[in-house]
Amino acid sequence: MRAALAGIVAALLTVCGGAFGEESSAGPWDLPQLMRELASVNTARARFTEKRFLKMLDRPIESSGTLAFEAPAHLEKLTLLPKRELLRVEQDKVTLEVGAKPKRRILSLSEHPPLRAFVESIRATLAGDQAALERFYRVQFSGDAERWRLTLQPADAKSRSFIREIRISGKRNAVTGVEVDQADGDRSVMSMVPDDS
Repeated sequence: MRAALAGIVAALLTVCGGAFGEESSAGPWDLPQLMRELASVNTARARFTEKRFLKMLDRPIESSGTLAFEAPAHLEKLTLLPKRELLRVEQDKVTLEVGAKPKRRILSLSEHPPLRAFVESIRATLAGDQAALERFYRVQFSGDAERWRLTLQPADAKSRSFIREIRISGKRNAVTGVEVDQADGDRSVMSMVPDDS
């Protein structure tokens, strides 16, 4: 469950800024401006590379694939290497398919409150709803339009038992990196580039 949660959080955050380098509107570059810019993205596609650092392993696990987002609530993370894995989030349902002959697992967010809290808070980010985001996280913003960072720390103890901190970096309305520190000491680092194909 922890690995699936971290993957979902990273994937959701990774594609939330999918316009990839469009000019931003005028105004001061702060958290409200960032929320407006991210909310303006209706669809996004990117290629990603990810490194997962697990305490039990000497070397990180590396993976790569594609991400796709369609507002308001559809996300797909397709891992191609080292093995095929599809993670799809639609409304209340999370589907995970692993392997060439996929074994499918479906989770209902309503049956997994910690997972739902994370997904709903990320959806608040995608919607540009700063107030909703701040109900779930302690939010810190730093930087400017050309290089910003958003640091999210879960506000409630149950969520903190899964995720310690999420750091999102980007430029204008493009997310370029996501780091997720799990409460158990594992972490993931993802970078992405626009998929122009």
